[in-house]
Amino acid sequence: MHRIRKPKLSEVLELKKLVDYAYKMGFILPRTLEELYENVRDFYVYADERGLAGCVSLHIDTDRLAEIRTLVVREDAQRKGIGSLLLNAVIAEARDLEIPQVYVLTRVPEFFEKKGFRRISIEQLPYKIRKDCARCPKFDNCDEIPMILDLPIGEKG
Repeated sequence: MHRIRKPKLSEVLELKKLVDYAYKMGFILPRTLEELYENVRDFYVYADERGLAGCVSLHIDTDRLAEIRTLVVREDAQRKGIGSLLLNAVIAEARDLEIPQVYVLTRVPEFFEKKGFRRISIEQLPYKIRKDCARCPKFDNCDEIPMILDLPIGEKG
């Protein structure tokens, strides 16, 4: 059955393979196995007959802001709407939690622009800079584009 759901702990190794593939392709930053276990509850996955075909996570920064991370779709499952379904799942969760804005750092801004995200400056995310960016090996030469989406509270999308 093809659907979006929370991952099982028994799938974290498969999730790691999916994340490693996307890292090797240059789409995302690496994630350790320990990070995946620690943050598994932040994730949604899309499963098909071959296993995990996609994933995404919603990482809460503050009561007003959350980050969409690790949006990955397996190569053979791309261009079938799975990325949009995964993105919609984390946006719906953010709305349910009444978080007014979600952001993403991406190398594929066109996908997010089609979903209503707008480009911003990384300086508009001081919490992210302090918490994560300052520790990143690409801090001085970041190639990701920060984007944000406003989520009016009380509206369903």
